[in-house]
Amino acid sequence: MTVPIRALSAFGFSMRANGRLPARGREIISNMAELRFPAPPLADDVVLLRPWREADAPATFLAFSDPVVQRFSWPQPTPDSEEDTRQYFAELEAARLLGEELNLALVPPGDTGPVLGGGSLYDVRPEQGCASVGYWLSPGARGRGVATHAVRLLARWTFAELGLARLELTCSTDNEASQRVARRCGFAREGVLRSHVPGQDGRRDAVVYSLLPGELR
Repeated sequence: MTVPIRALSAFGFSMRANGRLPARGREIISNMAELRFPAPPLADDVVLLRPWREADAPATFLAFSDPVVQRFSWPQPTPDSEEDTRQYFAELEAARLLGEELNLALVPPGDTGPVLGGGSLYDVRPEQGCASVGYWLSPGARGRGVATHAVRLLARWTFAELGLARLELTCSTDNEASQRVARRCGFAREGVLRSHVPGQDGRRDAVVYSLLPGELR
């Protein structure tokens, strides 16, 4: 298993000059509760969810530059180059190895076309039986049901394979498209989190939805 440097430094370890991790570091890494990729990959007749690849960097960097993606998905600075995007992929992999989140590329069925967007399971809290789901779409993928199908696939897998008891979906109060996805999938609106996340135009209110086993539509 290849462990990114971020995953090592999170535990206070660094590589020795000979390229080996100290014994205690190897023990901790080997015991990490990494989130494994769904096998076989999640798919239906609209979308396939697969791990990110370096070859996805150009299309992903272009999508990150889209004003809608930046408005609703990126309170932090967006990647400035394709190389930054590759580093972003490495950080996603580090988070997966730490058991914190699982990020997947959304592509056409059969992986026969360009990247449509990204889907994620994040803020995973196994001890509480909870996690959050998120997604973004490139401009050309919107209005085709891609996000709805991706969330259904990811939610069904989360409940069945991870045994979680609650899945949350949080989005900006003015992100009507994401709220429609939540409702189509059976999420229940719970309320508004005031000044919840930083945005490019100041702090932003967010609406939180939840889904319990047996409620998925």
